[in-house]
Amino acid sequence: MLKIDKLNVIVKDKKILNDFSIDIKDGEIHAIMGPNGTGKSTLSKVIMGNKNYKIESGKIVFNGDVINDLETDERARRGIFLSMQNPISIEGVQNSEFIKTAINARRNTPIGLYEFIKEITAKASELDLKEDMIHRAINVGASGGERKKNEVLQISLLKPSFIILDELDSGLDVDSLKKVCESLNKYLEENPKTSVLIITHYPRILEYIKPRYVHMMVNGKIVKTGNLTLALEIEKSGYSDTFNISENKVYE
Repeated sequence: MLKIDKLNVIVKDKKILNDFSIDIKDGEIHAIMGPNGTGKSTLSKVIMGNKNYKIESGKIVFNGDVINDLETDERARRGIFLSMQNPISIEGVQNSEFIKTAINARRNTPIGLYEFIKEITAKASELDLKEDMIHRAINVGASGGERKKNEVLQISLLKPSFIILDELDSGLDVDSLKKVCESLNKYLEENPKTSVLIITHYPRILEYIKPRYVHMMVNGKIVKTGNLTLALEIEKSGYSDTFNISENKVYE
């Protein structure tokens, strides 16, 4: 599904990713944890094609094709979805129209209006998302939890094959986290070849969406790989004891 080989990325002349490599196969769930500033969110933005992040060397291969030079919209059409850490609001663009336009960009024929209304209403109800969120401008007046639920609503309707969850758990209370994870797990059951990359600080979300692999990232590269036990070890002992690094240092 996604293979990243020795990726080096700089932002404003500062190196963020340092020979970063990962191999995610069809249907696999991977999680990345690491100290603040170590490059986790940078990784998500680079995979999605953010132009503020310059690839110095290395390759991003998606379904057999190198996508280093593809625009963000083309990556999305191919099935990559980034659930953002801080979803923005967009005045003047209705949520439902935005989602319908995105769906049609991935189809040969436009989705029927009745089919779309039926699907979006059912998925919003499944997430306990207020119906007015569907017709409101994107995330305008929405709480942090509503914004995250809206991201998951988009996943359910756009049906991506590779999902990046960048700190989905931030801004969600326990009940809301459980609800969005139930929706995501249902989607993954219905689409077993879908792969997921979870970026998080805490293992709570990993207890709901169970990863096959957990990676610890320091200084822009993966330094340790395990399973859910590694995430629990990090929560218990911190990064310092788990990998003998300074708790006070911010890794760039």
